[in-house]
Amino acid sequence: MAFNFDQRIDRRHSDSLKWNKYADQDILPLWVADTDFRSPDCVIEAIKTRAEHGIFGYGDTPVAFIDSAVAWLASRYQWHVNPEWIVVLPGVVSGLNLAVRAFTAPDELTVAPTPIYPPFRGSAKLAERGQLSLPLTLQQERWVVDMHAADDQLTGKERLLMLCNPQNPGGTVYRRDELQAQLEFAQKHDLIVCSDEIHSDLLLEPGAQHIPFASLSEDAAQRSVTLMSPSKTFNIAGLGASIAVIPNAELRTRFNRLRRGIVPEVDILALTAATAAWRDGEPWLKAQNAYLRSNRDWLVSQVNKMNGLRVASPEATYLAWIDASALNVASPALYFEKYGLGLTAGREFGNDQFVRLNFGCTRALLDEAVARLKRALAARI
Repeated sequence: MAFNFDQRIDRRHSDSLKWNKYADQDILPLWVADTDFRSPDCVIEAIKTRAEHGIFGYGDTPVAFIDSAVAWLASRYQWHVNPEWIVVLPGVVSGLNLAVRAFTAPDELTVAPTPIYPPFRGSAKLAERGQLSLPLTLQQERWVVDMHAADDQLTGKERLLMLCNPQNPGGTVYRRDELQAQLEFAQKHDLIVCSDEIHSDLLLEPGAQHIPFASLSEDAAQRSVTLMSPSKTFNIAGLGASIAVIPNAELRTRFNRLRRGIVPEVDILALTAATAAWRDGEPWLKAQNAYLRSNRDWLVSQVNKMNGLRVASPEATYLAWIDASALNVASPALYFEKYGLGLTAGREFGNDQFVRLNFGCTRALLDEAVARLKRALAARI
């Protein structure tokens, strides 16, 4: 079956957060993490069929949704999840916030990599919890978290280790020995682990294998909350349906108790879309990842030829973490914006000398983005 990822779909005057940011400006939006690809036909047809029923009253979580999640995790990751471990959420970000509030007291700390996806930092700030940072370091062209960099800063008040696999930013797919080191850190300091694995299906590096943290061992399972969703995978982020997999009954109870009356249930169309994606979306995903891999390879080759920029090839995700420190400008993101590029500022992740570029777009748009990068750099000469 052929899929056309070169199809240009005009999102400029839709409800797109990504494209509305620069409405009526000649700025290419390559920031927030959704793609410009049409979602799989199986998802679109499932939504149409459900809509034709014509009644949208209160709904229960369909058994089919849970079954599709369990089957997806088993087939892709050989991770056999008990259905009762699954808590259904309207988004992974709500899961991050719930984990911080459920598993830390006001005087206790979270531990997280830096730079990191902004809601990791935001969840601690909103809950008025402290956060100890573990730096990402570039090792053999892979961004990996240094689990021992903050050993002398540990106070004994740390309760929650927040991990991101694949890493956002950076796109690293952690190997088993690296995950084992993260588990040993959690064991040594008696930490609960919240692992954001939302990008786990978007593997671009040949041979890369996503290993859920909770699948490492029974101990890993019993101290963990794993957050997953088909939203990034199938470009259905606007239809929020996510899961938290929590094998430990006590942790699951604490998590659920906190979400009641605050976090809404997931709406029926979101559940319909997610079920169809997990059940029937595999061929589309395979084709999308091949397209993204081609985009990645071309972008990385071009950027690394440019004086002043450097990027390590992401093993997963459609997000390039570009080092612009050699430009010697106060804010690379603001600088590139002047040349028609809407990138995510590294400051949001914890390092303002980087920018994050979303290459989940048509090759034609990516070509134009690279041309604008070159023009921006030429102006510095």
